[in-house]
Amino acid sequence: MNGYTFSSDVRVRFAETDAQGVAHNSNTFIWFEVARVDYLSRYAGGYQRLRDEGIEAVVLESWAKFIRPTRFDETLTIHARCVDMKGARFRFEYAIERDGEVVSEGWTLHGTVDRQTMRPTRIPAWLIEAVATAESS
Repeated sequence: MNGYTFSSDVRVRFAETDAQGVAHNSNTFIWFEVARVDYLSRYAGGYQRLRDEGIEAVVLESWAKFIRPTRFDETLTIHARCVDMKGARFRFEYAIERDGEVVSEGWTLHGTVDRQTMRPTRIPAWLIEAVATAESS
């Protein structure tokens, strides 16, 4: 998908669907998280590296647009990119595809905070560098 350097695949589980086999829209945010965690694991040592350094990355805002329904046992590709890294905030953007068709898109805004005090703290330089490398590939 144009503009995205990373993706993760998920298969819609039965537990994520209603009686008609249609996935509930709330799962979109879980799928966003799957891709975000995979992205950080591949390029930046994962969320655990942040936690090991006493930093948490909390979700400040989230948004999604639901374009087409998804159904049980379909394979979805979640494209993710990290943008707008400034101060203590960064944003992930997502596009979910099924067979080349975008079925959902959205973003999550994150803030880095000190794990003990929960006060904002700057994004570590190593994370900014890792994301810059990932996004330029």
